[in-house]
Parts: sequence; C-alpha cells; structure tokens
Amino acid sequence: MEFQLQQLAGNKFAFLNEQAGERLAEITWQQNGQVMVMDHTYVSDKLRGQGVAKQLLDQAAQYAREHGYKMEAVCSYVVAAFAKSAAYNDVKR
Repeated sequence: MEFQLQQLAGNKFAFLNEQAGERLAEITWQQNGQVMVMDHTYVSDKLRGQGVAKQLLDQAAQYAREHGYKMEAVCSYVVAAFAKSAAYNDVKR
C-alpha cells in the first residue's frame, strides 16, 4: 500500500492513504525540531487486520531514519509497537 506524505498544518504531518476521497489510513505527528511526536494512527475498518498500521509506522520510521529524526511515542499503537519490537530502537526517543 502506498502512503502520501502531507503537511496538515504548521508542524503537523501525516502519511496517509486516501481512495475516492475517503481517508483509509493515516499516521500523524507533530514535528518538534528533530523529534517526531507520533500522536495518532488510524486504519479504516475496510483495511483492519491487514497490517496497515505497521506499514504506516514502518514508513514513518524510514522517514525518521532518512532525516536523522527520533520518534516519541504518544499514540497507543506506536507505544505498543515500540515495546514489542526492537526494530525501532534506532529511532526511539
């Protein structure tokens, strides 16, 4: 699945997937200097159970790596993913 990077407002950003004008998946964050404060993950019922939330987090983590950012987990999904997997240790704050 492909996600588009979008600046929502000021320092608020998201990776999202929309189809036919409907937002199906997104992960959002506040950019505070070199830190991405991960504050929300959403996946439509149409896509649940397909690993889309992990794909969103993986895309955000790759973005953080490419820009030398750290990620602070606020969203419950990101908090749980960070606790479960060492794959994000390099970007965890």
